[in-house]
Amino acid sequence: MALTYVIAYDISDDHRRSRVAATLQAYGDRIQRSVFLATVDDGQLAEVRQRIDAIINPATDSVYVFRQCAACWDAVGIHGQATVVDEPLCWTVF
Repeated sequence: MALTYVIAYDISDDHRRSRVAATLQAYGDRIQRSVFLATVDDGQLAEVRQRIDAIINPATDSVYVFRQCAACWDAVGIHGQATVVDEPLCWTVF
């Protein structure tokens, strides 16, 4: 079953930061500069975590993965121009 995760990072090196962003873009949608929303199943989550671990420098970089349960997602506060995506976004390539 797919769950929604908020994935945020603080990565000092431009090259590593770009690689992590590209990796996360393959699994979800960017909602802020260093924050992504991903709706993935357990296998995909393990895969994205493994890919990120292979990129980052654990001595200097941070990546946070927050699972959003239904009750948590219902309680999301929105301010300003922010929006909550009701349905997972899907990409189609022709």
